[in-house]
Amino acid sequence: MILSELREEVYAGNLELPKNGLVKMTSGNVSGRDPITGLVVIKPSGVPYEKLSPANLVVVNLDGQVIEGDLIPSIDTCTHLYIYKHLPDVNGVVHTHSPYASSFAVLGQPIPACLTTCGLLGGDVPLGRYFPPVGDEKIGEEIVRVAGSSLAVVMQNHGVFTLGESATQAVRVAIEVEEIAKITRLAMLGGDPIRLTPAQIVQMVSNYRDKYGQH
Repeated sequence: MILSELREEVYAGNLELPKNGLVKMTSGNVSGRDPITGLVVIKPSGVPYEKLSPANLVVVNLDGQVIEGDLIPSIDTCTHLYIYKHLPDVNGVVHTHSPYASSFAVLGQPIPACLTTCGLLGGDVPLGRYFPPVGDEKIGEEIVRVAGSSLAVVMQNHGVFTLGESATQAVRVAIEVEEIAKITRLAMLGGDPIRLTPAQIVQMVSNYRDKYGQH
């Protein structure tokens, strides 16, 4: 079995999605790219999270050819692969339908940067135009087009995609997006949330990048 360490990381990341209330049933997925070979490990399509294992994840190349695995890869595979091909610093992608973040998606709204923790995401979470999830590259194209410096994109009428230097980071971003979206949506019930200024966003992005955690 190839890419055993990456399989374990992607498996653990997938289990975090239902654990943190970001997905239901079989929706959503986590993938990770091996920066040496360029191969991608991704969740198989329609498999319940409780039936996942490192061994039944699917390994594909950047052209979508299955290199190892007996199951069909996620319908979102083309989206993940397009991102990897066009954003070389990204080695982890997560897709969820997390409820608070997806409430912005169905309203056709970006998630504004109102909390200091938005520094983890790069600021606002931009909105991507609607494209149906039919297994082509259009969603990936839109994510790459609008992401900018953000590690997350809300896709209109669909859900959330998050990016990271690893699958683990992309999962962390997905969890943080939902927490930020929840607090922001609740704040909107009481009025107009105070948005961070561009200078404050730059400061918080720098703080999380250079000062937060163990280095």
